[in-house]
Amino acid sequence: MPQTDSNSTAKPQIYATITDFARVFREDMGSLHLLSFLLTADHEKAEECFVSGLDDCVEGNKVFREWTRSWARRAIIQNAVRMLTPRRENPTGAPPPVDPVDYGFGQTPEASAAITNVLKLRDFDRFVYVLSVLERYSDQECSALLDCSRQDVREAKTRGLQQLSESAAKSITTGSPATNQLHLISFSR
Repeated sequence: MPQTDSNSTAKPQIYATITDFARVFREDMGSLHLLSFLLTADHEKAEECFVSGLDDCVEGNKVFREWTRSWARRAIIQNAVRMLTPRRENPTGAPPPVDPVDYGFGQTPEASAAITNVLKLRDFDRFVYVLSVLERYSDQECSALLDCSRQDVREAKTRGLQQLSESAAKSITTGSPATNQLHLISFSR
């Protein structure tokens, strides 16, 4: 029968290390930066959100190694929420104007058009859309992160999906790049 050394100090590393988070931020840089940008709708704020997310992961609480990627995404989301404090808005107000441009994410024209349409959403609706549809958070998780009711989340998700659907229909009739393929900006996990 093999003997085991009960005094052995070699334990498997179950918690994420600084190196683990650095690797995740390096490997997933594109999708993490896109997440930051979709939430903040601003390149400078996105960069700040990304860097703050990395800092929070490195300096934060211990996290199980297998949670490293989801923890990094959550840190970015929490930073974006703190930066913009999106609140339920008057749904009849005008959304911000956004011109279609190349956002520098190496995306296809179709994906750039989809990003443009997401950026046209009002802050609260955009946060709810990104969290609930792209990140697959439940209505309860969204309401907790955004400090609102689940009803507010459901209404914002409906408005966002409706607006994106209308934008996609309009782009199809005008011959613009199709934006009805929302998976074009979905994140790799």
